[in-house]
Amino acid sequence: MKYAVLADIHANLSALEAVLSDIEGQGGVDEVWCLGDIVGYGPDPQRCIEIVRDQCPDCVAGNHDWAAAGKIKTSLFNPEAASALDWTRSQLSQEDIRFLTDLPEVLERDRFTLVHGSPISPIWEYVLSVWDAEASLKYFKTPYCLIGHSHLPLLFECSDTRTDCRLIDAEPGNDRQLGKKRLLINPGSVGQPRDHDPRAAYALLDTESGRVVWRRVKYDIAETQRRMSRFGLPEWLIQRLEEGR
Repeated sequence: MKYAVLADIHANLSALEAVLSDIEGQGGVDEVWCLGDIVGYGPDPQRCIEIVRDQCPDCVAGNHDWAAAGKIKTSLFNPEAASALDWTRSQLSQEDIRFLTDLPEVLERDRFTLVHGSPISPIWEYVLSVWDAEASLKYFKTPYCLIGHSHLPLLFECSDTRTDCRLIDAEPGNDRQLGKKRLLINPGSVGQPRDHDPRAAYALLDTESGRVVWRRVKYDIAETQRRMSRFGLPEWLIQRLEEGR
């Protein structure tokens, strides 16, 4: 089976459409999985929800998804994110809100566990270090765990001893094998990358060849910025898109 893994779309329609086009250009996949944060920050929450609902049979909840749906208080977010979430909620239909509210925290598919943050705290916790990865191992049963939330392409390769995880470069051209060691895989962010590369990020999984491939895709950043400005979204959120941070 071939899967595309998307995370942290953040209502960036231009980036999402570019990624979906790139997936088709790579020969297509059997399924597209989403690791949450469909909305928040960006200018097109309804359309991004519609696309995910139609094209991603499996999607878990992100913190911005549940905040936009009213399931988490926006006061827990920084002022710019909270402002964008308040605007986002005003754009959503009741159907959109139900969809976001009903997203699960954890899914198991094939040999993969899907979460937004971490297996320990699926909505909120970041996995950024080998210590985070080692602590997470006993909280998922599958060989591999897919994570988002940090907006950074990452790969942690671990054994079952929880004492020897290592961080491996996760970037285009550095494909990895799905071998015997346990992996925590972050595809990076579709809609708001934070690794100083503004291109949209996602990952491809091929369980037959056993490969994990990270992809980067150019998209029309200026168009997303124009739409954000039109809707009065915070200037910091607009500027950071072109800087990849």
